[in-house]
Amino acid sequence: MAQQLFTPAQLGSLTLANHIVMAPMTRNRATVDHEVTDIMVTYYAQRASAGLIITEGIAPSPNGNGYARVPGLYTAAQVAGWKKVTDAVHAQGGRIVAQLMHTGRIGHPLNMHLGGRLLAPSAIRAGGQIFTDTQGMQDHPTPEAFTAADIQATIQEFVQAAVNAIEAGFDGVELHGANGYLIEQFLRPTSNRRTDEYGGSVENHARFALEVAGAVSAAIGKEKVGIRLSPYGVFNDMPYDPAYDELYRYLVAHLNDSVVYVHLVNHQSMGAPAVAPELVEAIRNQVKGVLLLSGGYTPETAEAALQSGKADLVAFGRPFIANPDLVERFETGAPISQPDYTTFYTPGEKGYIDYPVLAAVNA
Repeated sequence: MAQQLFTPAQLGSLTLANHIVMAPMTRNRATVDHEVTDIMVTYYAQRASAGLIITEGIAPSPNGNGYARVPGLYTAAQVAGWKKVTDAVHAQGGRIVAQLMHTGRIGHPLNMHLGGRLLAPSAIRAGGQIFTDTQGMQDHPTPEAFTAADIQATIQEFVQAAVNAIEAGFDGVELHGANGYLIEQFLRPTSNRRTDEYGGSVENHARFALEVAGAVSAAIGKEKVGIRLSPYGVFNDMPYDPAYDELYRYLVAHLNDSVVYVHLVNHQSMGAPAVAPELVEAIRNQVKGVLLLSGGYTPETAEAALQSGKADLVAFGRPFIANPDLVERFETGAPISQPDYTTFYTPGEKGYIDYPVLAAVNA
């Protein structure tokens, strides 16, 4: 059976119990006011045997909170709630980082908090619909285009959320630069038609991501900052174009001074185009810190990626939903339980903290 997967790993100054990462997954179990609930504390503590947990996307500000029941990190109550989570995970010997996710144009005023505004690089509406608790599915509204002042204010929102994350006891933060959310909205011409220094050229499209990463790194330390990227992702109305390869090569090459890891996502298993092996290899060669890969891995393919040096860590997402003791199951070759897809985003304990561990299954 695989070996390296279950041995300790190093992530900057952090020593992880193994090379298995729990990928970030939106679960919508916060309150309607975007505060942490007790079942969220239980959920993360149950999965603390992962070498590293990356939380669900956490809004850095009211403007970034476009979904129903997604938690934030911009009020004192939210910080206090997350402190319960980090304390519970650390008590189990785990490590946990907060994924900071500003939703940008992907949101709806019915979901937003404390007067949040729907802002994006350009006033381009995303196709499709979004769920609201009060009125069900709604079309994505057309966002306001960022002013220059809005951009600077948003960078500072990321910085303050990162500072709040450290206050809440997190071991670091991951900037969500994937899946069609704000940072990726600046990267892609689909959602960014700006003619100022934040649009047009490769350098300009990458500018917002690099400025956010640089500012957050300056505030909490490079050793505590990672970023997630999905070069070929198509989620949230972001069609792929081969021309983006140059952009992602440029971006990764310029991130080394600001991040300790790059989390590269291949969404092929979810229906997106497979990331070209040449681009993955180029990014592998450019990343001076840790390269974390995710997207449809098995223990065997993860071990192969580690052994070959293609990855330094490997993340697993959905298997962690129904298997809080996934690491033990992988290591012993035990059966993997299947999740209830109907409860992925519903409120309450069902399909969230009621999945049994092996000992309970065997009993």
